[in-house]
Amino acid sequence: MGTLLQQLTSGNVLLLIVVLGIGGNFHLGYHVTGLSSPSPYIQSFINSTWYDRYEEFPSPHMVTMIWSLVVSMFSVGGVFGAFSVKFFTSRLGRKKAMICNNFIAIIAAGIMLTSKWAKSFEMIIVARILYGYSSGLGASLHLMYLMEISPRKIRGIVTLTSATFGSLGKLSAQLFGLSEILGREDQWNIVLFVPGCFSLVPIMVLPLLPESPRYLFIEKGDDKECKKALQSLWGQGDYKQEMDEMLIEQAAIEAAPPKNPLQLLRDRTVRWQLISMSAIYCCNQLSGMPVISTFSFDIFRNAGIPKDNIRYMTVGLGIAEIITSISSSLLIEHIGRRPLFIGGYGTMSVIWVLVTVTLNLKDPSYWVPYITAALITLFIISFGGGPGAATGTLNTELFIQSDRPAAFVLVMMLRWSTAILQGLTFPFLITALTTYSFTLFACVCLLGSLYAFFILPETKGKTLLEISEEFKAITVCGKSFLEEKTTETKL
Repeated sequence: MGTLLQQLTSGNVLLLIVVLGIGGNFHLGYHVTGLSSPSPYIQSFINSTWYDRYEEFPSPHMVTMIWSLVVSMFSVGGVFGAFSVKFFTSRLGRKKAMICNNFIAIIAAGIMLTSKWAKSFEMIIVARILYGYSSGLGASLHLMYLMEISPRKIRGIVTLTSATFGSLGKLSAQLFGLSEILGREDQWNIVLFVPGCFSLVPIMVLPLLPESPRYLFIEKGDDKECKKALQSLWGQGDYKQEMDEMLIEQAAIEAAPPKNPLQLLRDRTVRWQLISMSAIYCCNQLSGMPVISTFSFDIFRNAGIPKDNIRYMTVGLGIAEIITSISSSLLIEHIGRRPLFIGGYGTMSVIWVLVTVTLNLKDPSYWVPYITAALITLFIISFGGGPGAATGTLNTELFIQSDRPAAFVLVMMLRWSTAILQGLTFPFLITALTTYSFTLFACVCLLGSLYAFFILPETKGKTLLEISEEFKAITVCGKSFLEEKTTETKL
């Protein structure tokens, strides 16, 4: 522990980690959870705005449809944000791209703040799209930047801070949503404006901090600036080992030039990496965790918990997630990535089955709803200490420098696309299937655990090129993608 603290405090790296967290995954976490507390007020605002325009109240179906758009348009923006990663990083670098992205977040905050005074729910939707764009781009930049500043031995710990700041964002949204702070009907727009204030931090501080060393060395070919950046981040030293690793990776990139997303999809040598990250992101999005974050107020209300207690319970969920995330960051380099996926998904699957049972028993006993709340808390701990902790780290380890921007575009677009689907369908799904809708999440979690157990290799403590070789060695039914390529070439 002493050695780790010394490494993090020898230079400016700890400051950079904090600033990147505030400008990156903090926003994603805040906006995923931010709608939960003010959701009844926003739906009431939709009703009153519609009445002011047309002198009649909208049908319940129309309100549900508009509310679904408010929820899902965040993910639509996220898709476009993820698609922009390669464009921004190749032209501006990591640092300038992050600064520009936070300007977008401030514009979105301004639109959200004025939407109530303008009596326009359309402005809420526009702000949610821009928030989504900023979060989609910012989350990818955050992970990419963290990976490129971290030494191999503590790569997992550094990259896992992205999950910690995501959890901090969720907790902040829950705290600001309390009625004692901003969680009142006349202040819902201020609750959703708050992240824009945090965007000022990276805009002011990032210009004083160094660019990603790997970007400077591998993409810009500037070894002097790379060494200067490493010394600024981690303290004085020659950093020969780190630069030698970058040199080897640069040689591999010269043999295989950078690819765009379509070219990466056609490349069989990274096929298992793409399949693995796609499977994990789909399982994460369809595991039920985003549903808890966005619809926790409705879930607890349907479970039978008194309305006045719900907001305090969601704060408790946020605190549990942060504690789990911090604990995982200290253990991930000892446990590895693979056990976190297997154990996390397996536990989550069992929990959803139990939640389905308790939701169907809510009427006979007053204490059953609180058992449901305890199970959901345990679910969040299982996610935060399992897939939630390992996904971001694994995502940064699977692709070499030249492939990483295109890979981030593909997997993040898939992530946000599944979020769109879930945001649009869950309000109707829970109406149709009621409590049994959670069994679908249980099945997805079980599939995630089985995939990690049978296919996913361990990446702990390995170089990016070593990890690439691990994935090339994967075979299913005695065959690999590389063997199929060789056969096709011979024909």
